[in-house]
Amino acid sequence: MPHERDRKSLLAVNLGLGINIVLSAVKTIFGVLGHSPALLAEGINSTSDVAYYIVASIFVRMANKPADTEHPYGHRQLESIASLTVGAFVVATAVAVFWDAVDKIWDLADGKVTSLGSHPFALWVALGTVAIKIFLFYYVRRLGRETRNPVVDALAFDHRNDIFSAAAASIGIFFGQRGLPWLDPLAGALVALLILRTGVYILRESSVELMDAVPSREIAEQVATQLHGVDGVIQLEEIQSHRFGPHVVVNLTIGIDGFLTVTEGDAIATHVEKLICETLPNVLRVHIHYHPADKAHADMSIDEILDEGRKHLSPYQPEYYD
Repeated sequence: MPHERDRKSLLAVNLGLGINIVLSAVKTIFGVLGHSPALLAEGINSTSDVAYYIVASIFVRMANKPADTEHPYGHRQLESIASLTVGAFVVATAVAVFWDAVDKIWDLADGKVTSLGSHPFALWVALGTVAIKIFLFYYVRRLGRETRNPVVDALAFDHRNDIFSAAAASIGIFFGQRGLPWLDPLAGALVALLILRTGVYILRESSVELMDAVPSREIAEQVATQLHGVDGVIQLEEIQSHRFGPHVVVNLTIGIDGFLTVTEGDAIATHVEKLICETLPNVLRVHIHYHPADKAHADMSIDEILDEGRKHLSPYQPEYYD
């Protein structure tokens, strides 16, 4: 399935890249020929989309590289870095759109611009962009859910932003043709705020993944449920997990009968490892430490099991640990 996931991820990137190349050319040409600043701004926006789609394509292809000695878990973190890059571009686009809107409002108030009327065909280009982006948003969002790739999710949000910006351009062109040019920059300013909100959301989600944040309690509850009643496992004492791209690596400490042999303990650990990998989604690897069960770790709650992993002292920075 990883091959299928990579194929769908690249499909989302390449589809957006190809369509944005066409849209940037069409909107820029008709924005100039149709005397439509709103449509021209849309063309510039699509041109910037092309730039970071190329960056996203490079990162997604690099993330497909297999594991090596320096990257034993592979290169999937590059997907989160690509998502972070897309988020940064989205924020930059929001600032540029907002500044352009403010500049237009100032020109209108100062009397430098009296009409933003444009050729009727410019409106149809803007409306066509809305229709295309609606299709892309729903299609890429579906691919994002199937692949659980953060960069695909980020591109889906970017398509949604383009729906808002193209709709705002359509409103501006429509009313500009009817002698109400100030609605164009006003709509653009409001859209810029929506784009900024999306960009901040993408940056936040990407940063969370790069910081290896995982739903630890949820994973701990799933592991505890799976280990309940497993022959040889007396208690679950500690659990830690960290994210690597779409995968999760889990570290467990279990208590077993202290009179068992090392071979018997290893057989129990191997069985637990196989069980967790088969039942928990997206688990890449499970590391298990086992030792004799004791009363101090008997009947621990989920919160106590999670807290146990934070009690170990580091010889390098003990002040950061309990």
